[in-house]
Amino acid sequence: MTPCSPRSAACGRTAPGGTVRAVASVAVLAAFATGCRNDTPPPWGYPDLKATLGSLSRALEEGCAETAPESCVDDLDRLGALADRAFGQALGHRLLDAGYVDAVTELDRARELRVAAAAAARDRRDPRYAPFRRAVAAERLAYRRLLAALERIRTAPPPGDGTDPV
Repeated sequence: MTPCSPRSAACGRTAPGGTVRAVASVAVLAAFATGCRNDTPPPWGYPDLKATLGSLSRALEEGCAETAPESCVDDLDRLGALADRAFGQALGHRLLDAGYVDAVTELDRARELRVAAAAAARDRRDPRYAPFRRAVAAERLAYRRLLAALERIRTAPPPGDGTDPV
């Protein structure tokens, strides 16, 4: 090692711009250590999904307001398009959970039962066939449970406070 002399450039002084580089390096390391944060939480109300759920709810109530199950069948078939749109929006926002999957599975089973019961009612030429009425009521209930599951995951806050590192 060579001793420092007052005339040496390497003793106690840095090259031009070295201090700026050192401060910039420390700032970058601090940013990496703390993570990139989004300090403003995003709006997690999902207004597009809220509107679709409102439409689905209104269609369910208005379309099946009559007590005759045969008049409700066409409306239940149309609800499938709204349910598919809600599924696409929930999937786009990554909001699916086990409760929603269970509700969709229950709806699919209820729809299959309703279609089979409708065929049996047509064969009997009896639109008031009891299994058919029960199947329509079960499908309406399955749609209500699907709406409840979607509303629950739509209104639940995201994990953390929405400002987790990216």
